[in-house]
Amino acid sequence: MFIQALKAQKTTMTKKHDKISHDGPDVVLIGAGIMSATLGVMLKELDPAVKIDIYERLDVAAAESSDAWNNAGTGHAAFCELNYTPELENGSINISKAIKVAESFEESRQFWSYLVDKGVLDKPETFIKSIPHISFVWGNENVDFLRKRYAALTQNPLFKGMEFSDNIEELKEWIPLVMEGRDPLTKVAATRMLIGTDVNFGSLTRCMFKQLKAMSGVNLYFNEEVEKLKQDKNGVWNLKMKNLTSGEKTMVKAKFVFIGAGGGSLPLLIKSGIPEGKGYGGFPVSGQWLKCTNPAIIEKHHSKVYGKASVGSPPMSVPHLDSRFINGKKALLFGPYAGFTTKFLKEGSALDLFKSVKISNIRPMLAAGLDNMALTKYLIEQVRQSPEERVEALREYFPEAKMEDWELEIAGQRVQVIKKDEKHGGILEFGTEVVSAADGSIAALLGASPGASTAISIMLNLLQRCFKEKFSSEEWQEKIKQMVPSHGKPLSTNPELCKEIRTWTGDVLKLNKEHEAEVAL
Repeated sequence: MFIQALKAQKTTMTKKHDKISHDGPDVVLIGAGIMSATLGVMLKELDPAVKIDIYERLDVAAAESSDAWNNAGTGHAAFCELNYTPELENGSINISKAIKVAESFEESRQFWSYLVDKGVLDKPETFIKSIPHISFVWGNENVDFLRKRYAALTQNPLFKGMEFSDNIEELKEWIPLVMEGRDPLTKVAATRMLIGTDVNFGSLTRCMFKQLKAMSGVNLYFNEEVEKLKQDKNGVWNLKMKNLTSGEKTMVKAKFVFIGAGGGSLPLLIKSGIPEGKGYGGFPVSGQWLKCTNPAIIEKHHSKVYGKASVGSPPMSVPHLDSRFINGKKALLFGPYAGFTTKFLKEGSALDLFKSVKISNIRPMLAAGLDNMALTKYLIEQVRQSPEERVEALREYFPEAKMEDWELEIAGQRVQVIKKDEKHGGILEFGTEVVSAADGSIAALLGASPGASTAISIMLNLLQRCFKEKFSSEEWQEKIKQMVPSHGKPLSTNPELCKEIRTWTGDVLKLNKEHEAEVAL
């Protein structure tokens, strides 16, 4: 078996309302978001006998960063995100991150296809749809950059099929909303990937939890918050839970704990006391969207159009005019507009940031703060923006936008990682990072984008680090190859395999052209 079930331990608690869980799980997952859902399903596929408890502080799954309205990244595949392909000082384009993200998203598509084939997920059109991914720029310098980016990316099999155009008439066909009313004398260009997708991670997460709940040995608890977690001398983790509705407190024991609580992961990592977590801090960033309320405009745009962030702006500020499919309806968003709050979660506390400051991380946090004064200035400017200023930013992508057709929507919270750095004392990072104990008994996921889109790669990496022997076993390796057929074989260097995998996942997920009419029905 994956982990031997813990023997029941009867313990009498002295505090009122406290009790002990007598039949402890093998694994505890904290947070009912896309990461816990992915890890939970993977573990049950690798060992159907494993017992899993999932704890969520809210009353529903996927209500924070995984929710569609809160999630800034829907199907990040590096097709259109210009911040993944920086221009170097010598004028060349670095595509290494784009390749990594694209590879990871292909692994995600494979895992979801495996689950659909097996019947774990049904109706893939409820969580993933085909939609073009477009990069759009204006001005001579930016057009030159996009042309060089296109030339660099199309040398790689992962970006086969990408189109480039600086022809105004052609661009009017690709992105009519973006081109209407635009100055014809301004030089513009775009690239397009027709195999892009829109992913509703909220819907996907809830589908996965629905299946997990029906599996033997899986329990999902809502309104439960982790107050304390501590490892005993036998390596077992003791978690003190509090029910936020009744106030009842429960002790839970498990050999492995995954902290996948989004912005709430950092405080829990700090509480765990593991040496590997010392020195980590977090910088919370809130987000906002302009949401279109005019159905005629929504129907006129059918793509994800990403641009370049303004000079000096952070990667999180990359603007996009984004078609989405949320709750069965097509939506149109523009943003994100950043903001600042001391909360680590949308439904969190204003004291979250202050409570996260400890002796072990105060130096890295101060150093990162001093090195990122421009970010602080940017966030202040964003917070102070008027509705008119937000619409002016929108008009760079939709020149004929009218204020009455848009309303402000609050997005989710993101907590950027701050970590120790020998040279600077502390640095602020904009990706995701897994922090795990040396004994593999606990792991926490920190950070934000591209996050959800690369969940499968992140969880495979976590399993390799925390379950080394099992991961390398013939049994697990065979099963992993079933779940993610290309695992260990980079698609970026295997053109035929890349084509084969994309055809298979496109068929299963109903993304290929022959399935479009079926999905529309």
